Amino acid sequence: MQAVLNVIGNRAKHPGWWGHDIAGVCQAHAQFSCWDASDPNREKLLTVSDSDMQFREAQGLAACLVNGRLSDLTGGADHYYDWRGQRPYWAQGRFYKCTIGHHAFYRVGLRGDGM
Repeated sequence: MQAVLNVIGNRAKHPGWWGHDIAGVCQAHAQFSCWDASDPNREKLLTVSDSDMQFREAQGLAACLVNGRLSDLTGGADHYYDWRGQRPYWAQGRFYKCTIGHHAFYRVGLRGDGM
């Protein structure tokens, strides 16, 4: 969860590339699938409440991100994918940063350096 927030934060730090603040990064077309109307996780996103422990954890981590106090576990990654599936086209020849759980993290950016 924290690593995905790191990706969001790393994208938001470079508005010239991403053109969005944190909310805009999350809701950018074809980026974070839970925001897509056809995604099966969309209903979960819309119905989650404070009674869910993971939601409360996510809120706390998000607050740290917004306040600039979230350490970056990804080494500056701005993309990730579930390595159990097919490697996406954008990962070819890009800067691999780390693997956390089932996700491989990359730094793509304009020049591969996240800038």
